[in-house]
This record gives sequence, C-alpha cells and structure tokens, in this order.
Amino acid sequence: MRRKASLVLLACAVFCAALSPLLRWYAFPRLARIPAGQYQDMVLEAKDATLLDYGTMRAKKVSKVTIVQTLKGDVEAAKRIERTADRPVVVWDSLSYVQGPDGKMVSRIPERYIFDAHSQDPVHATGESVDGDPVRRDGIEFKWPFLTQKRDYEYFDAQTRTTGPIHYKGTRTFRGLDVYYFEQTVPWTKVPMPKTMPVQGITPQSVARTGTTRWYTTVRRFWVEPVTGAPVYGEEIHREELRGGTLLGDRAKVTAFAGHVKMREDYIEHTVALVKHNRTLVLMLTSYVPRGSLVLSLLLLALSLCLEARARRPRDPDDPEASETAAPEPVSA
Repeated sequence: MRRKASLVLLACAVFCAALSPLLRWYAFPRLARIPAGQYQDMVLEAKDATLLDYGTMRAKKVSKVTIVQTLKGDVEAAKRIERTADRPVVVWDSLSYVQGPDGKMVSRIPERYIFDAHSQDPVHATGESVDGDPVRRDGIEFKWPFLTQKRDYEYFDAQTRTTGPIHYKGTRTFRGLDVYYFEQTVPWTKVPMPKTMPVQGITPQSVARTGTTRWYTTVRRFWVEPVTGAPVYGEEIHREELRGGTLLGDRAKVTAFAGHVKMREDYIEHTVALVKHNRTLVLMLTSYVPRGSLVLSLLLLALSLCLEARARRPRDPDDPEASETAAPEPVSA
C-alpha cells in the first residue's frame, strides 16, 4: 500500500516540476497580452500655462490647458493584420485632444498604433499613422514590455515622427509601488502643423505659405511598474513655438504652448489600482504559481521517497500490517 502511494506522489511531483517552466515559458507569452478591444482614456492638465491666441497671434497666460487622450482597440483590423503578421496584434486608435480654459479646441491629433500584443514591439502594417501621415515606428509608445528591464529603451515621439532613447534613471516608490523612472529629452525640432487648426479657415497649407514654421521640445517622464510595463504616472515639460514668416509680423517667434503637463489626480488613482490588479495576475504566471509548483514538487518527492523507504524496511512482527500479511502456519490433521 505504501509503495502504491509513493508512486502516486512521485507522479504528482513530476507533474508539478514540469508545470513550473511550462507556465513561465509557454503559458506566460500566450496569456499575458494586451486585449485587442481595450478602451481607456486619460486626462492631463497644464496649470498656469502659456497659450497662443490665434485671434491676436500673441501668447497669453491661462489658468489651465487640458489634454484628453483616448485609446480604442480596433478588433477587426487586428484580426486582419494577424493573418499576415503571424502573431497576436493590437491596433490602437489614439486621439490627443487639447482644449483651452474656455473648453474650446486647441488641437486634435489622431494616431493609429499597431504593435505586438505581448512584446509591445511595433508591427508595420498599412494604416500606421500620426495625424493622417503614414509613419514607420521603431521602439515603444504608450506602454513598456511586460517584465521591464533596468535599461534604456527606444521611444517613438509622435510630434517629430522620430524615435529616440528614453533613459532609465533609477528605481523609485510611487503610491506604494516600486517603479522604474524613465526620462527622455526631445530637443527643439521643426514639426508639422496639426491638420485640424483651432481657427476656421486656417490650414497647415495656408500657414506654410506665410513661411511660418512650428517648433517643439519636451522633457518626457514616466514612472513605469516593471512587472506589467504600464506607466502609473507621466508628465511632460512641453513647449511649442511658431517661428518666422509673415504671420508673426516683425517678431521672430511666438510661444504657441508652454506648460508642465501632469496626469489628473483621479486618473492617477484609477491607474494605480488597475496596475496593482494586473500586476498580481502577471506575477501568478511568472512567479507565484511556477515557484509554488516547484516547491510542491520537491515536497511531494521527499514524501514519496520517505514512503518508499518505509515500504522497503523489514516489517516488525508486532506491526498489525505484518500480522495481517504473514504467511499462514501449516495445520496438521
């Protein structure tokens, strides 16, 4: 009986030992994925900012500029691209909508971002764009990979349509989470005018005919939870200028926007709570269950060997099991 039990325990130990690497290296890449139909929004604010008044073409101080960012997954487009990409794909339609303190639109820039659902690597396909212009992304955008490492990454900047390094600056604590802090500085760069302008009748083409150009620089900062790769907080020190041309009269340049853009407090709380929940799910696949299965397999193996050793040990005559299984004595007539 003990020998049978030891064999069952040994089989369970082998199963648990095999389950540990199977979860980490096979199940994790297939289960830890960004949902194709995900929808999320984020509100950022720049208080005491500088904003261009297009009526007078002069910069003025305003109490607040609000940026609403939305991400919406296109499931049908993702399925269509997956058939040729041969890997799970997410297609995000993003919109960055900027409005002044009066609620009127300052700019709106749509994007289509196509990337691998697990690794977050960009997937190049038809439709990849920023403000209607086709682009070819290199590097990440919006989200870091699962199990983010302590190193620099390549990050795509939608304003310049270029990719540059975003530098790892150390580990910090944010709202009870251990996070990695990343920072990227984009130097002054000439960038396209938004396709949608805040004043009726003004278009990028009409501005270009005046010789006026748009320039941009920013310091981008992210606090990233490394297990999920999700930023729990982000901010930018953002500046835009219009330079040269007849549109500005005798001035060489004018500030179009300048402000310290930060996530709104209610969205910080929601993001931290969501990331904490998803962090537990990812750790179940990468740490908790694989390590628990390995420890359990060792315990089951030890118990199996113990029972096997006891089964091989000589039986005590006074042992009830020994008396039951002892050979019967011969009986004479």
